Amino acid sequence: MKDKVLVIACGAIASELVRIRKLNKWDHIDFQCLPPDLHNQPDRIAPEVHARIESQASHYRKVFVGYADCGTGGALDKVLANYEIERIPGTHCYEFFAGSNLFQNLADTEPGSFYLTDFLTRHFERLVIKGLGIDRLPQLKRVYFNNYKRLVYLAQSDSEKLRVMARKHADYLGLDYVCYDCGTTPLSNMLKPYLEQVPQLSDSKVNDQ
Repeated sequence: MKDKVLVIACGAIASELVRIRKLNKWDHIDFQCLPPDLHNQPDRIAPEVHARIESQASHYRKVFVGYADCGTGGALDKVLANYEIERIPGTHCYEFFAGSNLFQNLADTEPGSFYLTDFLTRHFERLVIKGLGIDRLPQLKRVYFNNYKRLVYLAQSDSEKLRVMARKHADYLGLDYVCYDCGTTPLSNMLKPYLEQVPQLSDSKVNDQ
Protein backbone atom coordinates (compact mmCIF):
# COMPACT_ATOMS: atom_id res chain seq x y z
CA MET A 1 0.00 0.00 0.00
CA LYS A 2 3.07 2.26 -0.09
CA ASP A 3 1.83 3.74 -3.37
CA LYS A 4 -1.50 4.80 -1.84
CA VAL A 5 -2.86 7.70 0.18
CA LEU A 6 -4.84 7.09 3.34
CA VAL A 7 -7.64 9.49 4.19
CA ILE A 8 -8.71 9.26 7.82
CA ALA A 9 -12.17 10.76 7.73
CA CYS A 10 -15.36 11.44 9.63
CA GLY A 11 -17.97 8.79 8.97
CA ALA A 12 -20.54 11.54 8.42
CA ILE A 13 -18.94 12.40 5.06
CA ALA A 14 -18.04 8.88 3.97
CA SER A 15 -20.59 8.54 1.16
CA GLU A 16 -19.61 11.92 -0.30
CA LEU A 17 -15.91 11.02 -0.20
CA VAL A 18 -16.56 7.75 -2.00
CA ARG A 19 -18.60 9.60 -4.64
CA ILE A 20 -15.82 12.17 -5.12
CA ARG A 21 -13.18 9.43 -5.41
CA LYS A 22 -15.20 7.72 -8.13
CA LEU A 23 -15.88 10.94 -10.07
CA ASN A 24 -12.21 11.97 -9.97
CA LYS A 25 -10.87 8.46 -10.60
CA TRP A 26 -8.72 8.65 -7.48
CA ASP A 27 -7.91 4.96 -7.35
CA HIS A 28 -4.82 5.68 -5.26
CA ILE A 29 -6.91 6.64 -2.21
CA ASP A 30 -8.09 4.45 0.68
CA PHE A 31 -10.58 5.68 3.26
CA GLN A 32 -10.77 4.76 6.92
CA CYS A 33 -13.68 6.44 8.67
CA LEU A 34 -14.20 7.14 12.35
CA PRO A 35 -17.65 7.01 13.99
CA PRO A 36 -19.87 9.98 13.06
CA ASP A 37 -21.11 10.09 16.66
CA LEU A 38 -17.85 11.88 17.51
CA HIS A 39 -19.67 15.01 16.32
CA ASN A 40 -21.32 15.04 19.74
CA GLN A 41 -17.99 14.42 21.51
CA PRO A 42 -15.45 16.58 19.65
CA ASP A 43 -12.92 16.19 22.46
CA ARG A 44 -12.48 12.58 21.29
CA ILE A 45 -11.71 13.44 17.65
CA ALA A 46 -8.04 14.35 18.08
CA PRO A 47 -7.17 11.26 20.20
CA GLU A 48 -9.02 8.95 17.80
CA VAL A 49 -7.28 10.43 14.76
CA HIS A 50 -3.93 10.22 16.57
CA ALA A 51 -4.46 6.53 17.30
CA ARG A 52 -5.35 5.80 13.68
CA ILE A 53 -2.27 7.68 12.42
CA GLU A 54 -0.05 5.70 14.77
CA SER A 55 -1.46 2.37 13.65
CA GLN A 56 -1.80 3.01 9.91
CA ALA A 57 0.50 5.77 8.65
CA SER A 58 3.53 3.53 8.09
CA HIS A 59 1.55 1.49 5.55
CA TYR A 60 0.89 4.45 3.23
CA ARG A 61 2.81 6.92 1.13
CA LYS A 62 0.82 9.83 2.55
CA VAL A 63 -1.90 10.44 5.11
CA PHE A 64 -4.56 13.13 4.84
CA VAL A 65 -7.28 13.85 7.40
CA GLY A 66 -10.88 14.25 6.27
CA TYR A 67 -11.96 16.51 9.12
CA ALA A 68 -12.14 20.24 9.52
CA ASP A 69 -11.47 21.51 13.06
CA CYS A 70 -14.94 20.16 13.93
CA GLY A 71 -15.11 21.63 17.42
CA THR A 72 -11.74 20.36 18.64
CA GLY A 73 -10.60 23.88 19.45
CA GLY A 74 -7.26 23.40 17.71
CA ALA A 75 -6.50 20.04 19.35
CA LEU A 76 -6.68 18.21 16.02
CA ASP A 77 -4.22 20.62 14.42
CA LYS A 78 -1.77 20.09 17.28
CA VAL A 79 -1.83 16.34 16.64
CA LEU A 80 -1.40 16.74 12.90
CA ALA A 81 1.46 19.22 13.27
CA ASN A 82 3.53 16.51 14.95
CA TYR A 83 3.28 14.39 11.79
CA GLU A 84 3.18 17.21 9.21
CA ILE A 85 -0.20 15.90 8.08
CA GLU A 86 -2.77 18.18 6.45
CA ARG A 87 -6.54 18.23 6.87
CA ILE A 88 -9.52 19.74 5.08
CA PRO A 89 -9.36 23.52 5.59
CA GLY A 90 -12.12 25.17 7.58
CA THR A 91 -13.90 25.02 10.88
CA HIS A 92 -16.48 22.29 10.20
CA CYS A 93 -18.15 20.20 7.50
CA TYR A 94 -20.80 22.83 6.81
CA GLU A 95 -18.10 25.15 5.53
CA PHE A 96 -16.51 22.67 3.16
CA PHE A 97 -19.84 21.36 1.89
CA ALA A 98 -21.16 24.85 1.15
CA GLY A 99 -17.85 26.36 0.12
CA SER A 100 -16.21 29.05 2.22
CA ASN A 101 -17.78 32.01 0.40
CA LEU A 102 -21.37 30.76 0.60
CA PHE A 103 -20.97 29.63 4.18
CA GLN A 104 -19.56 32.97 5.26
CA ASN A 105 -22.46 34.72 3.55
CA LEU A 106 -24.96 32.46 5.32
CA ALA A 107 -23.32 33.04 8.69
CA ASP A 108 -23.19 36.80 8.19
CA THR A 109 -26.80 36.97 7.00
CA GLU A 110 -28.16 35.00 9.94
CA PRO A 111 -25.78 33.95 12.73
CA GLY A 112 -28.60 32.00 14.34
CA SER A 113 -28.58 29.25 11.74
CA PHE A 114 -28.64 25.52 12.48
CA TYR A 115 -27.16 23.48 9.64
CA LEU A 116 -27.99 20.04 8.31
CA THR A 117 -26.20 17.92 5.71
CA ASP A 118 -27.61 14.84 3.97
CA PHE A 119 -26.11 12.63 6.67
CA LEU A 120 -27.44 14.68 9.58
CA THR A 121 -30.85 14.87 7.93
CA ARG A 122 -31.01 11.07 7.70
CA HIS A 123 -29.76 10.55 11.25
CA PHE A 124 -31.42 13.53 12.93
CA GLU A 125 -33.24 11.44 15.54
CA ARG A 126 -30.13 9.50 16.59
CA LEU A 127 -27.60 12.34 16.54
CA VAL A 128 -29.73 15.33 17.52
CA ILE A 129 -32.84 14.20 19.39
CA LYS A 130 -31.30 11.21 21.16
CA GLY A 131 -27.72 12.43 21.00
CA LEU A 132 -28.60 15.64 22.85
CA GLY A 133 -30.97 13.89 25.27
CA ILE A 134 -34.10 15.65 23.97
CA ASP A 135 -35.96 12.34 23.80
CA ARG A 136 -35.54 11.97 27.57
CA LEU A 137 -35.81 15.62 28.54
CA PRO A 138 -37.98 17.43 25.95
CA GLN A 139 -37.37 20.78 27.66
CA LEU A 140 -33.78 20.61 26.40
CA LYS A 141 -35.03 21.40 22.90
CA ARG A 142 -35.77 24.96 23.98
CA VAL A 143 -32.49 25.20 25.86
CA TYR A 144 -30.43 24.12 22.85
CA PHE A 145 -32.33 25.86 20.08
CA ASN A 146 -33.88 28.94 21.66
CA ASN A 147 -31.38 31.28 19.97
CA TYR A 148 -31.61 29.74 16.52
CA LYS A 149 -33.77 31.40 13.88
CA ARG A 150 -33.57 29.09 10.90
CA LEU A 151 -32.51 25.63 9.74
CA VAL A 152 -30.25 25.63 6.68
CA TYR A 153 -30.15 22.36 4.77
CA LEU A 154 -26.95 22.07 2.71
CA ALA A 155 -27.97 19.35 0.26
CA GLN A 156 -25.36 17.04 -1.25
CA SER A 157 -27.94 15.19 -3.37
CA ASP A 158 -31.16 15.97 -5.22
CA SER A 159 -33.24 13.66 -3.02
CA GLU A 160 -36.75 15.00 -2.56
CA LYS A 161 -37.18 12.58 0.34
CA LEU A 162 -34.33 14.25 2.22
CA ARG A 163 -35.77 17.70 1.52
CA VAL A 164 -39.07 16.64 3.03
CA MET A 165 -37.25 15.22 6.05
CA ALA A 166 -35.17 18.37 6.51
CA ARG A 167 -38.28 20.55 6.41
CA LYS A 168 -39.92 18.33 9.04
CA HIS A 169 -36.84 18.71 11.24
CA ALA A 170 -37.12 22.49 10.88
CA ASP A 171 -40.78 22.34 11.89
CA TYR A 172 -39.91 20.15 14.87
CA LEU A 173 -37.37 22.72 16.06
CA GLY A 174 -39.70 25.63 15.30
CA LEU A 175 -37.23 27.17 12.82
CA ASP A 176 -37.57 28.72 9.38
CA TYR A 177 -36.39 26.42 6.60
CA VAL A 178 -33.85 27.19 3.86
CA CYS A 179 -32.31 24.71 1.41
CA TYR A 180 -29.17 25.15 -0.71
CA ASP A 181 -28.22 22.66 -3.41
CA CYS A 182 -24.49 22.38 -2.77
CA GLY A 183 -23.72 18.98 -4.26
CA THR A 184 -20.19 17.69 -3.68
CA THR A 185 -18.34 20.12 -5.97
CA PRO A 186 -17.15 22.50 -3.21
CA LEU A 187 -15.68 19.61 -1.21
CA SER A 188 -14.18 18.02 -4.32
CA ASN A 189 -12.49 21.30 -5.30
CA MET A 190 -11.16 21.70 -1.78
CA LEU A 191 -9.67 18.20 -1.80
CA LYS A 192 -8.00 18.33 -5.23
CA PRO A 193 -4.84 20.20 -4.17
CA TYR A 194 -4.21 17.58 -1.49
CA LEU A 195 -5.32 14.35 -3.16
CA GLU A 196 -5.27 14.68 -6.94
CA GLN A 197 -1.59 14.02 -7.45
CA VAL A 198 0.59 11.62 -5.53
CA PRO A 199 4.34 12.37 -5.65
CA GLN A 200 6.39 9.41 -6.76
CA LEU A 201 9.02 8.06 -4.39
CA SER A 202 12.52 7.55 -5.69
CA ASP A 203 13.94 4.02 -5.67
CA SER A 204 16.39 4.96 -2.92
CA LYS A 205 13.62 6.27 -0.71
CA VAL A 206 11.55 3.15 -1.31
CA ASN A 207 14.49 0.99 -0.36
CA ASP A 208 15.10 3.02 2.77
CA GLN A 209 11.58 2.22 3.94
